[in-house]
Amino acid sequence: MALSKKPVTGMKDILPAEMQIRDYVISVIKETYGKFGFTSIETPCVENIANLSNKQGGENEKLIFKILKRGEKLNLETAECEADLVDTGLRYDLTVPLVRYYSNHSNELPTPFKALQIGNVWRADRPQRGRYRQFMQCDIDILGEPSNLAEIELILATTTTLGKLGFKNFQIRINERRILKAMAAYSGFAEEDYDTVFIILDKMDKIGLEGVAEELEKSGFAKESIEKYLGLFKGIEAAEDGIAYLGETLQGVLEPDVEASLQEIMASVKATKASEFEIVFDPTLVRGMSYYTGTIFEIAMPEFGGSCGGGGRYDKMVGKFTGNDVPACGFSIGFERIILLLMESGFQVPTQPKKVAYLIEKGVSGEMLCNVIAQAQEARKDGTQVLVARMNKNKKFQKEQLTAEGYEEFQEFYKNPLK
Repeated sequence: MALSKKPVTGMKDILPAEMQIRDYVISVIKETYGKFGFTSIETPCVENIANLSNKQGGENEKLIFKILKRGEKLNLETAECEADLVDTGLRYDLTVPLVRYYSNHSNELPTPFKALQIGNVWRADRPQRGRYRQFMQCDIDILGEPSNLAEIELILATTTTLGKLGFKNFQIRINERRILKAMAAYSGFAEEDYDTVFIILDKMDKIGLEGVAEELEKSGFAKESIEKYLGLFKGIEAAEDGIAYLGETLQGVLEPDVEASLQEIMASVKATKASEFEIVFDPTLVRGMSYYTGTIFEIAMPEFGGSCGGGGRYDKMVGKFTGNDVPACGFSIGFERIILLLMESGFQVPTQPKKVAYLIEKGVSGEMLCNVIAQAQEARKDGTQVLVARMNKNKKFQKEQLTAEGYEEFQEFYKNPLK
């Protein structure tokens, strides 16, 4: 039986044309984030299963690729539960590994620590457009900065990067987890029911206000709580300033500094942004990760019809590892979705070097071959990209393929120079 030549479902091979764009995007990301003071780090793709399953990752914890114990530690005959079989797993995001990394190395790192991490993650998800089981994530995080300077810097760095890649007229949707909780408390929902309420609220863009009301009612919540809750969203829509409206309406259940902080983030970003986008308050924005404690945000792109990245503040997560909380905030670009949009738009990598192909007849060898290679080496010193390859029998088709790859000039070398 022949071996399968196709990649595993939900994973893909990357052809040279796409790889060129990916390499370019990574170079822009690293250069731009570097100018904002972010430092590249790397963490292992395998993490302790207890770290990955600590009830902080929301639905993603159901999608972990788990790794069996090895050698003498694995005993299938005596195993009674999953813990007897599994001790590690592939990371499903870059935040959990970053927090473990910081907790392990904090004495060697500056404060605040501004980290840039680009790497593959794995989720046993249902594949669809722009969503794979293995995919690249690109995260920037600031640890040790308690003020909203962290949010402002993260949003500006991310939007500046997207602008350099040619994206414009996108939105940064922003909300606050403390606002979500205050709205639920004001409406009379019990704290233990918040997660259920937020999961339903997160469907607002798909099912609308009436759909949210129906689902809340089906979940058994009191009608007066539902009406009071939905009344808040109607009030926000009618208000000139939704954040100010909530600050006034939720007095007594919303911490006083939340309104001012959110207003300052939005005003600062609007005043200093370097690319074309809009930052908008979205009270329906939830974000699925349980570890978020404050500001949350997402990138909404009309071309994709959904989120192309997001993040927020997670001030309690380091404490899970060390016992001492450290303020932390991060923003992740949806790298694969960005690449998909660039590919679909026919994006071409700018300022590519001149590409020349030296095609050598099969019989060329010895001193003559060395001379051709020496010419190629000399041309490369000037920045020219030179491909040295043997000439195929179907030279015309070979040139067509190389032209499609961007080669614009051909030099041919024959054993008999008179050809």
